[in-house]
Amino acid sequence: MANLRTNNLSGEQGQNAYRGSVQFNDADYLQIADSADIEFGSSDYTVEFWAIFTKKTSSTDYEEIVNKGYPFQIYRNTSNDQVALAVDSNTSSYDINTSFGTASRGDWHHIAVSRSGNTTKAFLNGIEGLSSTSNTSIDDVSTAFTIGTYGSSTGSYQFRGVISNVRVVIGTALYTADFTPPTEELKIVDGTAILCCQDSNDPTQEATGKTITGFGDLATAGYLETQPKVIPPYGVDAGNTFGGPIQQSSQGYMYFPTGRTEERGRGRGIIAGGSPGTDNNEQIEFINIQSDGNAVEFGELAVSRRGCGGCSSSTRGLIGGGTASNPSPTFTNRIDFITIATTSNALDFGDLNNASRNIGGVSNSTRGLFAGGGDNPTFIDVIDFFTIATLGNATDFGNLLAALKAASGVGSPTRALFGGGQTPSFVDTIQYVTIATAGNATDFGNLTTARGYSGGVSSTTRGIFGGGGAPSISNVIDFVTIASTGNATDFGDLTDERGPDNSQICSHTRGLFVGGENPGPSACKLVDKITIATTGNATNFGDIRTSTSQSAGCSDSHGGLS
Repeated sequence: MANLRTNNLSGEQGQNAYRGSVQFNDADYLQIADSADIEFGSSDYTVEFWAIFTKKTSSTDYEEIVNKGYPFQIYRNTSNDQVALAVDSNTSSYDINTSFGTASRGDWHHIAVSRSGNTTKAFLNGIEGLSSTSNTSIDDVSTAFTIGTYGSSTGSYQFRGVISNVRVVIGTALYTADFTPPTEELKIVDGTAILCCQDSNDPTQEATGKTITGFGDLATAGYLETQPKVIPPYGVDAGNTFGGPIQQSSQGYMYFPTGRTEERGRGRGIIAGGSPGTDNNEQIEFINIQSDGNAVEFGELAVSRRGCGGCSSSTRGLIGGGTASNPSPTFTNRIDFITIATTSNALDFGDLNNASRNIGGVSNSTRGLFAGGGDNPTFIDVIDFFTIATLGNATDFGNLLAALKAASGVGSPTRALFGGGQTPSFVDTIQYVTIATAGNATDFGNLTTARGYSGGVSSTTRGIFGGGGAPSISNVIDFVTIASTGNATDFGDLTDERGPDNSQICSHTRGLFVGGENPGPSACKLVDKITIATTGNATNFGDIRTSTSQSAGCSDSHGGLS
């Protein structure tokens, strides 16, 4: 019988050695005061870390990742994704100022700079990209060691992304030739002067006992509640936990649910596009559904737009349709896709059968549906479907009971429901289809109030519709049992009246209602949470990065996917 591993079961979520990283947004950075053991001088040294880059500008910005003032900088050119090293011996001109590799946005990269004798080398993902003998010493300056910007500057120097396992070793060149990047959390070795950014719960944690000062969001109490846990690509044990109860198979054997805590069954939600007012935006954000907190930058849509529909499998999210320009509405039939577990920009998936906005989206693990859409005076009753794993254009599925826009979708693994909408009058109709079988929608029942633009969340068994416009903005939350036709029942209220078009994301246990218009009307940043299996009023979860309405939402664990 195979041995049961128990060496990684202690600590939060069953993790004791793999604690995560620090998320940097606008104006976030960390500083460690100058000390004698952080001066490079003419000593051998190693500086290394893991990073995810998300920042992109059309102009040339140099985002500072780590630096010791002017004499030592590792930075990235945001216009071409080149990572570079700059060092100098006299604070007047650089002895080295050279790029050493291209670091794609959205992926983990291991970066290391090491000097042995008179030779300085820089490595990206273990591959040597720079070797120089041009400098013999790095000027000693009484400047702080900074992570995430240059000195105390923000703006064009600001790093945006995720950093993990920053280690500075004075006296030893750990890497002198190509190597395999570390496969476990870094440890203190001889000469370690700094070891930090290893704990998602505490951005100011430092293993050698130094004091780290946080700035921006990193300076606020309760960082754990405002940031998702992200773990670098360590070995196969990294983040593995028992993710549920011990169970017994039909043959009487005991088995344990397994899987990576950050990726399986825990819930990552995606919010894409929308409108902060009169303009559309292209931003994509993500949230860890199970941990209260604020949204984090994910990437960008290919086209700025609002009024999109969203659906997803456990691995891939799709964003379809929308209004691609403002103020003159130009509808698009474009479908974009993203890989939910990996921050990046969206890519082209295919096309809808009709260019439209304010469409409802539903999906199970394999098939996605987009339904309805349009605007006064033209609405459509079309339901499109596609296989989420396969790029290509949508196929006709059938028709709704009536042409309408702004219906909200919820679903189980077998059934898709579309609730409410505008025809142009608001309706209370709930209609359903069987996801695996093309055909026209059938009457399910009615919402408690006629409205459109609601958010929709669902577990395996229950569908919930929250907020919306009727035409006045609503805070009503309704629920239905997806397998049984019938009218909706009151669930509770949102924390504020929200609509039109608050988007929605959920795991199989928790639902989030994101953004929308609150009384004013004006777009908001609010994120509310509910527990799907119970009834009651929503409570505050956190905020998205930018006030927005008419965004699209999807997740990797809705409707029982996990």
